[in-house]
Amino acid sequence: MKTKILILLAFLSLLSCQNTKKTSSKENTPTYKININKGSGKFIIEGGHNKADSIVIHYYKPSNFSKTSDVVYVIPGGGRNGDDYRDSWIEKAEEYNVLVLSPEYNEKNYPEFWNYNLAGMYKDVKINQDRTAIESFRISNNPKEWIFNDFDRIFEEVKGNLDLNTDTYDMFGHSAGGQILHRFAIFNSNNKASRILAANSGWYTEPTDSDEFPYGLKGTIQSSEKIDYSSELIVFLGEKDDAYETRGSLRRSPEADKQGLGRLSRGKYFYNSSKEITSQFKKNTTGN
Repeated sequence: MKTKILILLAFLSLLSCQNTKKTSSKENTPTYKININKGSGKFIIEGGHNKADSIVIHYYKPSNFSKTSDVVYVIPGGGRNGDDYRDSWIEKAEEYNVLVLSPEYNEKNYPEFWNYNLAGMYKDVKINQDRTAIESFRISNNPKEWIFNDFDRIFEEVKGNLDLNTDTYDMFGHSAGGQILHRFAIFNSNNKASRILAANSGWYTEPTDSDEFPYGLKGTIQSSEKIDYSSELIVFLGEKDDAYETRGSLRRSPEADKQGLGRLSRGKYFYNSSKEITSQFKKNTTGN
């Protein structure tokens, strides 16, 4: 297998390419109606574990939209402001005739980083009285408890509603959204995403068995041998988003700082580490 993890500093080329990923013809049957009109709007669907939560999906449907149009998810950062992220893609959505979907996982149902950034893979979390450290938690190894499952299901409902020809979608996630997406590529490779673009993540889960989750795979049902290294995960980094950048919050811990002191260095660390692990995996499986 060959990795397609890349380091890039721009993202507008995403919408100018055609999807090439093939998927199974088996589809989930939509269970409820949604309305998507031209222009900006939103709809509410069920999501999360056992579809127990309500998720607002902010969308933009371009004026020349057709059955052959592509679909892109835009996953918000920690502010969960899906409407703003949707709005930032309107110009390019019109130019390239792409349907934009931006899911809003509100802070009422997903209040902490383990609910959102970690996609629900931490459960039963207890923090100390000063809220400065996690005292205990368990790692969820039940994929049904992760929010990763929502993306294919939402896509299938939208596809059925609009009678789309495409079998795949692209994804762009920024900051906390980028954290969700690189973990989505690692832990949920059996999906209908064509290209997964993780931008400016604050820190990363490396595809290594030696480090404890969330910095590595240890303690999870995933292992470096089971990862789909053919997934097209693209890492976007800002060249000025370095250790001197003071805007926004950045996780500080010995494990996170091992990856670097800024988003730029941490992204490069993840890329280089993943490249080395992939190379070793290829050598072990081919004997070359």
